[in-house]
Amino acid sequence: MCSRTCLFCKTREEISLKKGQIFEGTIERIVFPNKGIIKTEEKEVIVKNGVEGQNVRFMIQKVRKGKCEGRILEVLKKSEKEIEPCCPHFDVCGGCTYQNLRYEDQLEMKKAQVKALMDGVCDSYEFEGIKGSPRQSEYRNKMEFSFGDEYKDGPLALGLHKRGSFYDIVTVDQCKIVDEDYGKILRCVLEEARKLGLSYYHKLSHQGYFRHLLVRKGVKSDEILVDLVTSTQASPDLMPMRDALLTLSLNGKIVGILHTENDSLADVVQNDRTEILYGQDYFEEELLGLKFKISPFSFFQTNSLGAEVLYETAREYIGTTKDKIIFDLYSGTGTIAQILAPVAKKVIGVEIVEEAVEAAKDNAKRNGLKNCEFIAGDVLKVIDAIEEKPDLIVLDPPRDGINPKALEKIISYAVENMVYISCKPTSLARDLEVLQARGYQVEKICCVDMFPSTCHVETVCLLSRKDK
Repeated sequence: MCSRTCLFCKTREEISLKKGQIFEGTIERIVFPNKGIIKTEEKEVIVKNGVEGQNVRFMIQKVRKGKCEGRILEVLKKSEKEIEPCCPHFDVCGGCTYQNLRYEDQLEMKKAQVKALMDGVCDSYEFEGIKGSPRQSEYRNKMEFSFGDEYKDGPLALGLHKRGSFYDIVTVDQCKIVDEDYGKILRCVLEEARKLGLSYYHKLSHQGYFRHLLVRKGVKSDEILVDLVTSTQASPDLMPMRDALLTLSLNGKIVGILHTENDSLADVVQNDRTEILYGQDYFEEELLGLKFKISPFSFFQTNSLGAEVLYETAREYIGTTKDKIIFDLYSGTGTIAQILAPVAKKVIGVEIVEEAVEAAKDNAKRNGLKNCEFIAGDVLKVIDAIEEKPDLIVLDPPRDGINPKALEKIISYAVENMVYISCKPTSLARDLEVLQARGYQVEKICCVDMFPSTCHVETVCLLSRKDK
């Protein structure tokens, strides 16, 4: 008789789960970012957007390379941890994942997920847990809404993508992660857009006019910037839409209404040309006593109050900076650089987005900071040309982490300490393996929840050289 450990039987066992099969099971745990694990007789199945303890009916979608992925069809029994979500769009909208969990449980889940990832790559370090967002709802200062329809050939919609859908749009005018001004603006723009009788931009045919609505609002300043993003395939009169927006009764104040043209084939909010329909092309926000001028497309943390917690944590990890030259790599609009500048000899920020660099220079001038320098360019290509050598490096890269070649150049500076701020802990874990192999040790790690009701979390990590 053939042994159960033979290659033939292993292969036969591995392929016993097939695409399209339907099963029932209980989600045993959630791993980052929102992957629920269900154990079947054959193997573990990954399902997204579930809650630990839920009993679900699910369909197998992918079986490849030893991994099996499924899609939840129905929740047969709720988890004991579940609560009633506060948002009426929650069941269909893909914007939030965990509004059906108490906030304390959300924090515990994220903390456990990050610690499991860090424990997998770090031998000895201090894990300081997680800090919550000062606001659990209405916390975002930016939303990018998409035009589309809720079903094929349906009426024009404006909002966020349906959960699990690349095409269908839910009009989220009662969204709870932004304040009610966003809903009023969304409804107004949608109503005026429908009056114009023009189609939304179709992703496959690349035909249509309306693409996105970008709304940004300062939590501290209450200033609102509205930007309508369209193709150039029509040229309607947008003044009635502008006038309708200006008559809205809002808690904040609209300081700018813009029209941005974007003919990119990709489904991204891109600026080919921007026209000011009213007011100015920026709004102001304040963090930790500093004022920031923010343009429509420049990077700025989307949770202003949470950002203060994040940057205070980073500043604590950085420690004494007197007489030190600091590199702030992937600096965005220069927030970290300007927070450190008053207590440093000099801070040099590097950012690939030129618009963000110009905003950083302007913000530093507005805040009276003369020891900040901001350079536009790719970190990989730019740092070789910087004459100064850093005493300390702050890293705040995009979600995918640091280019391996850039990371090697950063390591070659051999600074005593680095502070790495990450918005994706799996990318951080990967980069920490390299940093530790090249002479650094992880001292301590802390999570900061910038995105309540979602699967995302920020992580701050302090590293030091082993031979310092």
